[in-house]
Amino acid sequence: MAAPTTPWAERAARLYDEDYARRYRECDDGLVDVGATRALAEWLREATLRFDHPIDVLDLGCGTGRYFFALENVHRLVGLDASGAMLAEAKQPPHQDLVRANSVTLVNGDLLTHAFGQEEFDLVYAVGVLAEHTPLTRALVDRVRTWLKPGGRFAFTTVHPESPSVSRGIARQFAQSLLPFAPGLLGRALHTRLMAGGMYADEAWVRAQLTPGFTIESMERFTSEVHLHVRAVAVKERR
Repeated sequence: MAAPTTPWAERAARLYDEDYARRYRECDDGLVDVGATRALAEWLREATLRFDHPIDVLDLGCGTGRYFFALENVHRLVGLDASGAMLAEAKQPPHQDLVRANSVTLVNGDLLTHAFGQEEFDLVYAVGVLAEHTPLTRALVDRVRTWLKPGGRFAFTTVHPESPSVSRGIARQFAQSLLPFAPGLLGRALHTRLMAGGMYADEAWVRAQLTPGFTIESMERFTSEVHLHVRAVAVKERR
C-alpha cells in the first residue's frame, strides 16, 4: 500500500507539473555552474568527502537531480520527490556524464510519510526544500535520524526568517524586535510563531530541532539569488 501524502507534498506535485518541470530543467543548464548553485554543489561535494568509504545517499526533494553530479564516493544514490514530472527530468540530470554513483534510484513519494529502512543511509541531504516547501520540525529530524547510520550526516538548507524574500508586516517586525526581551515560555512561543511552525528556520530553530540526537558539524548563513538561508551539516550521534 502506498504511503499517504501530506498537503505539503500534494501542493508540490501540483506546482511542479510537466510544464513547470520542463522549464525548471532548462533553467538548470544555465545555473548549475554559476553562483549559489555552484557553491551549494561544492558544499555537498565536501560533505561526501568527509566519509572514508563509499556511501549510500538520500536526496530529499531531489527535483531534477540538480546536485547529483556534485556527489563523490557514492555507492547508491536515492532521489525522493513528490513530483513525478520532476523525477522524469531527473532521469537525465544536469551534468549526467559527471554523476559518479554506482546506482541511482528515483522514488515518487512524500518525505513526511515515505518509509525507508532503519540505518539505511550514510548521508541525507535536502537543498531548497526544508523550511521552504515543507516545515523543518523535530518529527522530520527524527525520521531522518532513523534512516541514518550511526555517524551519518544530515546536510540541509532552510530559509532564514530575516531573508528579504520573507514578507515583513508590522506585526512580524514588532515580534522580531520583541523576541530578544521575551522570557521563557513567552519567548519560545514567539519564536515558534516567527518561524511559522518550521516554514522558516533561523540558527536557533535549527539547533533546537537537531539536538539532542545530532551534533552540529557546521552551520552558517548563506545567500542565494532568492533567499537568505541557514546551511547546516549535522552528524548523528552514536549510541
